[in-house]
Parts: sequence; structure tokens; C-alpha cells
Amino acid sequence: MKYRKLSTLVIGSGAAGLAAALRLESRNISDIAIYTEGLQMGTSINTGSDKQTYYKLGVCGSEPDSPFLLAQDLCRGGSMHGDIALIEASLSLPSFFHLVNLGVPFPHDVFGQYVGYKTDHDPKRRATSCGPYTSRDMCRAMIAEIQKRQIEVVENRVLIDLSVISEDGRKRCVGAIFIKCDTGTSASNENNDFLDSNFEFVEAENIIFATGGPGGLYEQSVYPQVHTGAIGVALRVGALARNLPESQFGLASTQFRWNVSGSYMQALPRFISIDEHGTEREFLRDYFTATGEMYDMIFLKGYQWPFSATHIPGSSLIDLFVSIEQEKGRRVFLDYRYDPKDFDLFHCNQTTREYLEKSQATGNSPIQRLKQLNLPAIEHYQKHGIDLYTEPLEIAVCAQHNNGGLAANIWWESENISGLFPIGEVNGSHGVTRPGGTALNAGQCGAFRCSEWITERSRRQISPFSTNTAKIRKFIQDADQYYRTRLSLNCDLNWQHERRIFQHRMSLYGGFLRKYDNIATALKETELQLRKHQHCGLKGLSVIDCAEFLRNEQLLTAQLCYLQAIKYQIESQTGSRGSALVISTDGKPIHPKLGWKILEEDIRFRRQVLLTVLEDGIPVSRWEICRPIPENDNWFETVWKEYREGQIFQPVSPSN
Repeated sequence: MKYRKLSTLVIGSGAAGLAAALRLESRNISDIAIYTEGLQMGTSINTGSDKQTYYKLGVCGSEPDSPFLLAQDLCRGGSMHGDIALIEASLSLPSFFHLVNLGVPFPHDVFGQYVGYKTDHDPKRRATSCGPYTSRDMCRAMIAEIQKRQIEVVENRVLIDLSVISEDGRKRCVGAIFIKCDTGTSASNENNDFLDSNFEFVEAENIIFATGGPGGLYEQSVYPQVHTGAIGVALRVGALARNLPESQFGLASTQFRWNVSGSYMQALPRFISIDEHGTEREFLRDYFTATGEMYDMIFLKGYQWPFSATHIPGSSLIDLFVSIEQEKGRRVFLDYRYDPKDFDLFHCNQTTREYLEKSQATGNSPIQRLKQLNLPAIEHYQKHGIDLYTEPLEIAVCAQHNNGGLAANIWWESENISGLFPIGEVNGSHGVTRPGGTALNAGQCGAFRCSEWITERSRRQISPFSTNTAKIRKFIQDADQYYRTRLSLNCDLNWQHERRIFQHRMSLYGGFLRKYDNIATALKETELQLRKHQHCGLKGLSVIDCAEFLRNEQLLTAQLCYLQAIKYQIESQTGSRGSALVISTDGKPIHPKLGWKILEEDIRFRRQVLLTVLEDGIPVSRWEICRPIPENDNWFETVWKEYREGQIFQPVSPSN
């Protein structure tokens, strides 16, 4: 296979990866390259919402704020380390204004104040937005700067493996293997051209792992279809993970993947289902005694879009009722075309009425109210071939974000693999819940933080390892032989079919409704499917099919770890929390018209984070006590001295 060597390899070109490359280049780290499936791929540049939020420290008006107060609110959801929260709070403004300086159009008033609003789980007006595509605006601004600075970007590369070696009982990441996917060349066991032309090993002292969330795991997903994620690659080599079960789910359209939050709900559409015979029904009426009560809950869903165990009973019942209807074999839609005959805004509560009246959105149909509230929300679907004026919008409860991910220290370096820096959504810095928009902030802060650490280590020529060329060379030789062998063996699996199987399994059993027996069964099925993939050859596959087949293996590895972590969490009696319900016969009833019971949350686990790691191919989980938010007097002269002398850059362990 091909070979090259870099100082720093950035894997992924989302908002976090781009920011890391820019930060490093600005600190005079020049031997950098971004390896990516494509600058137009991934979640950051292809996703958004009704009003996509960026969360930061408040900088407008007279409302008091501070990094410590923000850190407290980041930790309030539970299961988050206090030192990580303080860093994300402290670096939120430098990260935000870095984007402003690059031209990202965050709004400010005539006095230069960057205005804010309250988002979910947010007690202050810290949120801001550029509109529905905030993260895309961020990416486009950073891509322009990447090109201006002539930072190397290598596209059409699919990550399939990481190289990890051990020295003195410690692990170090020294490189990555990619497949070049800009050709349709078929694999052949007759010569070596395929491997030598399309496989590449990149050695690097620092691997910035910015591969995003596990979008490829789910059948019902609002992750863009071009994004699958690669956390399984890191899990496979033994990278420690944190809070894997804490994902976020919510209602989204399925034909075009988009969150139906905010004004999409506040316009008060009809919820309808259609069976195999084409029969239509407003199924929410089965659960509400009054039409006004039903529409108040729909309106509230706009504010409380993510499914949440704390909103049961409450607005998250809507998600549950949608899921039940789909389990009956019916398709579910939002219908904006007209109101039912018994609809009357005066039957709704004061909050619903006042909001729509003040917004001058009291039209005689949902589509008219949506037009008055947010015309671009309608135009957005029109651009993707869906006319809300004339057709209903198919929806489902979809995976949207993973609050968990890989475990990293306060410099965003993996807690157990040196040289590996997970940033962005693949980093599990969040807790059970988080204020909306913190994910964008966390990715930028992680880029800032790891670049600072890498720069200081380079400047002082500090390295926890000597360059062990013999071990690296041995890894390359073994990897070369491994893939040559697999390319010589016949492939008897269809990767598309296999992917549909495990994606359906994850949405069915590892989604927002969880049962212990189902998880245990799914775990066994995943183990068998992964083993089947690992013993299958690759002969005869095109370059793209080969990459996708190997992608299946890392996604199955991720599924194995996620399901085991969920199973362990249920066994620990953590209960229903965050964006998931644990169904249990020993639980409490959740609705008078449902026979379901859920296991109530044991809030003591909010003071712990869940760690998961693969040991000899078997995922193992354990609990760890949350570290508190650091407090000190921050005496200027003392901090200045520590900074000048580089004391703040001392190596850290997970317990620091």
C-alpha cells in the first residue's frame, strides 16, 4: 500500500476538523493534511434545523454571566466532568469570535452586541444563530480560509483502520489507513495493483479524529445520508468511550432528513397516519380528551423538540404515540394543508394563543400559519422536492446526535491512546442532556484545545514516546498482508443488505425505547453479524464496495459497544433518562391509555459517567465519578507565571 508521513493528520472535514487545521496552521504547525471523504460530505455542512443554534457565553445586555456559571449549566444535565465543562465555557467566546472574524454572519445590534436567546436547558440568553444552516455557514467560511492558507485537503478517502502500537505498557496512535474512493476499479487476486493503488497508510505523530457522530448506525436517522461516522474504527483499536447510551432522538422528516422542530410544530399541523389500504386517521385523538389539549401539546413540542424522559408525561408523549402508530404498520405524516372541522385557536391555552397572535400567525390552516411564522421553512422543503401546500410530510422518531463518544482528557487527547485527539461529535464530552447548540461550541473548543496542546508539545519537543520505526514498519507489513489475504478470498455478502439489517436493529432496539431482553438479543445478533463480516473476503468488489464493506465492520463494532453500554446501563438500574425510556414491568405507568410502564431514573447516576472499552474484542463498561468544576482564586500573577513557564501544559491523566 502507499505510504506518507505527516506531523499532524486531521481525519474529517466537518466544523471541528476544519477549525483544528486552521488553529494548527495559525500556530505555525505546517506539516498538516486533512483527509476526508469530501468537503461537501458529513453532518456539519449538510444539516440544520428550524433555527440552528450555536451556544456560548452571554455577551449582550445586563444579564450577568461567567465561565463558571456556564459550566454549572453544562453540568446540570448530569454525567459530565466539571473540568471539561469549564473549558468549553471558557473557550466559547474565543471560539465564537474566531468564527465571527472568518465572516460567519452571527447577528449583532447597532452597538456591536451579539444578541442571544434561550434554547432548551438554558437559563440565560446564550444561544445565537445564523438561521437554519449555521453549521454550514461555519464550514463554508472555514473552507474558504483553508483554501486561502493553502492547507492540504485530500478528498475521496474512507478511513478503514488506525495504527496503534504499545510501548512501556502505554498505547500510542501512529497512523491511519485509508481507501481511495474516486475510482471504480475492481478488486482482483491476480496481481497487487488494487491494494497498491487504492490503499494508503499515513503515519503521523498526531491524529486529530474529527469523524462525527454514528449516523450510519440507524435506519431512522436525521443524520445526512452522506454521513456514517467512524467511531467504530477507534473503538476497535481499544479507544476508551464515554456515555455511549446518551443519544438524542426527535421527530424528523424521512424523505428529506430534517428536524421538524420549532415553527414546524408551532404552526399546529395535523398528525395523520395512513395504513396499507390508504385509510387516513388523526391518531393523536386516541390519547387526548380535548382538541385544545392535543394542539397545546403539539405547540409545546416545538419548544421541546428532542425526545426527553423528563417530558413523559408531557410533550414527548407525541414521539411515543408516533412510534406506536408505526409499530402498527402505518406511515405517519404531518399535514399542513387544512385544519380539522373542530379546530379553534380559542380552545388552546393562553401560551399557545398569545404566541401565535403576537407572531401574527393566526391563519386559517397550518400552512398559512407556517407561512406567517417562517416562510423559509416552507421554501426549504420546496427546494428538496416536497410541497407542504399540497402534500403531507412523512416523519419518524429519528436519531439526531450522540452526547457520548470517545473519552478524552482536558486537552482533548484520548484518555488511553496517546496521539489520538477525538474532537467534535465523536468526542463524548456531553452529559445526559445539554443546552441546545452546545455541540457546535464543543467542537470548536476541542479544536482550539488540542491545537494548543500539540503546538506546545512540538515547541518543547515533548513526546511521550520515541519514534519506534520498527513497530510502525511491522504494523504496515502486517496490515498489507491482512488486506492482501482478504482481497484474495471470495465475498459472499451484500454490504447494502447487511447494512439495512443492522441499521434496522439499532433503530428498533437501541433507539429511544429500550427493553433489556431486546437489547440482549440484539447484542448477540450483532456479534454474529460482525464475526460473519470479519471472516468474509473482498475479492471481486469495486473500490467503493470494498470501502463500504469494511465500513460495515467498523459500524458493527460501534453497534456492539453501544448496545453493550446500553445493556450495562439498564443492568445498573439507571432507569429512564435523557432521550431514552427503559420499558419495564416493574416500572410506573406513563399514560392511562397505554399498558406500558417505564423504569424511573435513579438520579444518583447523574454524578457518574459510563466508560466502555473493547478488551480482546469484548466490550466492557464501568462507572466513573464525575470530576467537579475546578475552583481556584485565579490570582493573575500566579496564573501568568504558570503560563509563562508552561506549567499548564503538564501531561494529564484521566484523574486530573
